[in-house]
Amino acid sequence: MEVQTDVFTIILVTAIIGILIVVLSKKVSSADPLAEPKGVIVPVIWGVETIYNMVKDNCGEKFAQSYAPYVLSIAVYIFVCNIISLFGISSPTANLSVTLLLSIITWLVIQYVELKYGGIGGYLHSFIEPIAIMLPMNIFGKFSTMVSMSLRLFGNILCGGIMMQLIYSFCQFLSNSIAGLFGASGAFNFLAPILTPILHAYFDLFSGFIQTLVFVTLTVVLVGNDIPEEVKKGA
Repeated sequence: MEVQTDVFTIILVTAIIGILIVVLSKKVSSADPLAEPKGVIVPVIWGVETIYNMVKDNCGEKFAQSYAPYVLSIAVYIFVCNIISLFGISSPTANLSVTLLLSIITWLVIQYVELKYGGIGGYLHSFIEPIAIMLPMNIFGKFSTMVSMSLRLFGNILCGGIMMQLIYSFCQFLSNSIAGLFGASGAFNFLAPILTPILHAYFDLFSGFIQTLVFVTLTVVLVGNDIPEEVKKGA
């Protein structure tokens, strides 16, 4: 059975993130807690605090203590996967299997929260709310979140990659055409380094960040919607 190239990219991304975690954790642990943060520690602290506050505001402080690390992990993982195409490597999030698995994990957390705070009876009863005839639609609704989240991330990253491939092909065509005017053939794609950087900034960096933000926000908000307000407030 042939192994998809994305498998090796996933291993590479995981290794990169693992190394960054080890290096950055050592820098943070060795930093003086009484001194003003500086260097690479500043964005690390900002990122951790931003994710934690997002989860705390939507899910409550108690739930955030255990849920925020997962949200931070998928945020870093998805963002690195989204921007790795800058280095000429196919983005793993352009593979539906990857985005679907990430969505399934979030979906399982949602079902866990519904069962924990609604009980088995309340969970089963939600399938026939507001009336029993809504059972098929409610079953579809339970799984629609998982499907929509995976397709949204997959579709946007895949389309960005396809657009950049088309742009590179067009730049090659223009390069060959210009070289042909001077009697040359098989020209180097000299227009690509001129025309594509700003497009990479949009399709890879900006779009990659936005899609990460959308996925993470949905992951936090959808779980928070099923947590009772009194639990969020610590009552």
